[in-house]
Amino acid sequence: MKNLKTTLAIPLLMLLSCMIFVGCNYSKGAKKDFRTGLSFSYNGFIVRDVLLIDPANKRMTDNKVQLNTRIAIVALGLNNYGLKEGKVFPGMMLLVTDKKGTTVLNAADLFAGAQGYPPASATELRGDITIARPMEAGETYHVKVHIWDKVKADNELNIEADLVIQ
Repeated sequence: MKNLKTTLAIPLLMLLSCMIFVGCNYSKGAKKDFRTGLSFSYNGFIVRDVLLIDPANKRMTDNKVQLNTRIAIVALGLNNYGLKEGKVFPGMMLLVTDKKGTTVLNAADLFAGAQGYPPASATELRGDITIARPMEAGETYHVKVHIWDKVKADNELNIEADLVIQ
């Protein structure tokens, strides 16, 4: 009888552990697009993909961009936000620096002051970058994007890419 209790207890304990883990809805990972050099890592959020988008609103196949154009970094399928009164509260920092580390563009929070969004409308976040002076053709610039959840502090997405200006 003692062996039967032990035999039943182990699978039940494993099942309970699995149920608790699944109930947490936790996600962590990293990915790199070797064609564009864009890389991202996430913790807590669920992320389908992150893309560099060209001026024609198409996925970029390399990291070369023309001066006097606009590109974007887009996070797709962003989920697992914390809710506050049925709304989500993302934050998004966008930083562009030159090869010396000098800041060319710095937006501390593109969603500062927002009153929250319905969860379905915050699954795709986009940061636009205008490629213009003081940027120069022939130079490389480093882009960092940090997306965070203002309700669930552990949720974050970090994105980095180098852009070669043509």
